[in-house]
Amino acid sequence: MDARMRDLPRSAGSQRQQLSEDVAGYVRELIISGRVRPGDFLRTEPIAEAVGVSNTPVREGLLLLGGEGFVELVPRRGFMVSVFDRQDVRDLFWVQATLAGELAGRAAKRISERQLRHLADLITQHEQAAGTEDESERIVALGHEFHRTINLAADSRRLAMLLGSVVKQLPNRFYGAIEGHTDKTLRDHPAILEALQKRRAKAANSLMRDHIMSGADELVAMLEKQGLWSDQVESTA
Repeated sequence: MDARMRDLPRSAGSQRQQLSEDVAGYVRELIISGRVRPGDFLRTEPIAEAVGVSNTPVREGLLLLGGEGFVELVPRRGFMVSVFDRQDVRDLFWVQATLAGELAGRAAKRISERQLRHLADLITQHEQAAGTEDESERIVALGHEFHRTINLAADSRRLAMLLGSVVKQLPNRFYGAIEGHTDKTLRDHPAILEALQKRRAKAANSLMRDHIMSGADELVAMLEKQGLWSDQVESTA
């Protein structure tokens, strides 16, 4: 078989997978923003129209979300929105913080001087952009690059992939809003960099964990303000 022909199914498959992930991202946003509520059934046609895809990627995207616990497939009725509560948010951050902390600890042993200089440059750019409303998107991008550089420096591909699968369960705009809380980030990132420069693996791990976990309560407060759980009563048991 011609090599070009062998590549076609893989290319088509990659495109189809991307469409399914686009659907999953769109529906996650609907759920976490509170535009659809637990117990609501999701109609495929409006989703397909909103994302600009056919019904097949919609079903595949919803199946992805089923695997993440965001929706449930009810026989003969379709996909129903699952409960998404405060503890779910904290659990997602706990997993992310645990994995990112381990990666930071490994990075402390392996990071190159070039990567350390890059992190220092990112912090400088972040400081320069702080306090400028027009730079909000740039501040988020700088924060993402800071974390990405550390994850790559750890040289632990499988662990980084697992972290990526957790991170994508919250839409980027929520991480962006948290990362955009500049004062805390401007304190945390230099401390993490110092631990990496001094090759202090335990300190790098702990600082990264604390940095990420602080975002959990911030996001819970943000979602409460948006009314996501306005009709729910949090259990005190």
